[in-house]
Amino acid sequence: MNQLTCSVAAGEPHGALGRELHDCILAGAADLFTVELQTCLPACAPCDLSLPLVDADNVADVAATIAAWRLKHPHCLVLPVVMGLSQPQLLALLSAGAIDFVSLPLDEPALLTRLRRAVGAMPATTTLQRPPVQSPALRELVGASPAFVKQLAMLPTIAGCDAGVLILGETGTGKEVCARAIHYTSARATRPMVAVNCGAIPADLLESELFGHVRGAFTSAHATRSGLVREAEGGTLFLDEIDSLPLPAQAKLLRFLQDMEFRPVGGDSVLKANVRVIAACNQDLAGLVERGLFRRDLFFRLHVLTVVLPPLRDRAEDICTLALRFLQQFSAQSGRPPIGLSPQAVKRLLAHDWPGNVRELKHVIERAVLLAQGSSILPDDLQLQAIDTTAGAGESFQDAKTRIVDAFERGYLERLLAAHGGNITQAAEVAQKNRRALFELIRKHGICAERFRPKDAAAH
Repeated sequence: MNQLTCSVAAGEPHGALGRELHDCILAGAADLFTVELQTCLPACAPCDLSLPLVDADNVADVAATIAAWRLKHPHCLVLPVVMGLSQPQLLALLSAGAIDFVSLPLDEPALLTRLRRAVGAMPATTTLQRPPVQSPALRELVGASPAFVKQLAMLPTIAGCDAGVLILGETGTGKEVCARAIHYTSARATRPMVAVNCGAIPADLLESELFGHVRGAFTSAHATRSGLVREAEGGTLFLDEIDSLPLPAQAKLLRFLQDMEFRPVGGDSVLKANVRVIAACNQDLAGLVERGLFRRDLFFRLHVLTVVLPPLRDRAEDICTLALRFLQQFSAQSGRPPIGLSPQAVKRLLAHDWPGNVRELKHVIERAVLLAQGSSILPDDLQLQAIDTTAGAGESFQDAKTRIVDAFERGYLERLLAAHGGNITQAAEVAQKNRRALFELIRKHGICAERFRPKDAAAH
């Protein structure tokens, strides 16, 4: 019988505790898992469930790792085992993507209950009680412009009920952050929030991804999988880019939303779900309905409560506030002293149209912090993409593709080298590229790796 893989990630000084946890899972959940003991969250060969040991000294690093790992492996769950953490530190882990947490000293029945719940092997009717928590996601919704504050003011009320929510807004306006704020200020805050990018799931696999499948249901179904709906049991299912679903998939989703019942692919029994559904879209969904591209009945099912996030160009008074917030965040992450914004840089930020909205601003500030040489961000430190209104009119598809790929490659390489202090070998490992191939790519873009190396290292 093929089993799920559970990884206990316990580096020093928690090696002995990790072995104890490993043995506990092996003894109590051998019917569910093959258990591995590792020194860190797996990077290249993801498991089904990872249990990192977290204390006050490594909580920030683990939270950042969980966020990056869940982004890369969204179907693999993380269940931290925590030691003496405060409520804000626990929230940081949950907001980063942890499905739940287990506190030490170890309560074996509670651990096994959460392990079984994580894989959907038992209903969540025996939920262990924890005090309600407030979400740091609310602090991520920064701004004072009237258009933004109007939407923000509705969130506590929306969080207080269990109706479906539709979040509308251009790409990069913070729809998922808004969804997390709703989830983590609701009665479901202690249960998982599972985010699904509908555009990233092939149409023929959507039913299996959402509702799971039994072993042998189709050729590649080598093991039973619980599906994303069961991962979100008791919590929130966030369906991003809902407009990308093809019409047959929309029909299957509608049937689920009507009764909150589903049948795993190849299964015999109908299961009941207890999830709140929040959907998001960056298109004119009502317009898609009129054009016959989106089901009208599904639209009305989703459109119970609506939040419309304004684009950044319509909330210019928030640009500096957001930029300063990101400066503080990335200065702390990079371990450098607090860095400021020069007046000329502020002027350039305010003059930009921000087609990528808050996400674009965040990336611009992150790059500027990594590459700035002084104590303030200067205009030349800001890599702002000029808006070419003629793009596509006199440019071939291949030329446009080459231009965009070159911009992506350069930005990726600079961030990668900055994160690894100019060490090409480490950067190649993270990028999963041959070192020589990565070096040639760096040389192609005229990037000097020495520029990213610490001054004391460069002197040797």
